[in-house]
Amino acid sequence: MAIDRHEFVKIHIKQNKGKCWNTTMLPEIEKSDQDRFIFSRAGDRLDNLAFQFYGDPRHWIILAIANKLGKGSLIVEPNIQLRIPPKSVITSLRDRYRASEEER
Repeated sequence: MAIDRHEFVKIHIKQNKGKCWNTTMLPEIEKSDQDRFIFSRAGDRLDNLAFQFYGDPRHWIILAIANKLGKGSLIVEPNIQLRIPPKSVITSLRDRYRASEEER
């Protein structure tokens, strides 16, 4: 199941503007002994890497958070060392999204 980073964000209805979402607070992804490291190549994209390592391109956000990337683009510059967190991060991240939004 893909992570919906807006699932737990509070929605406000503003008069004459419609729905407005609070800013999504992204949790940190701690380093692990199970992390893998790769060097990016020309043409790499976060969504394609997510498909390669997690089987679902919608998990690009995990790679973006872990490597502080993806601000406006899924394209990854070549020759950057990328940390690939283990698949177990997918299940724990959803719970952490919920907790971080409830704290707000």
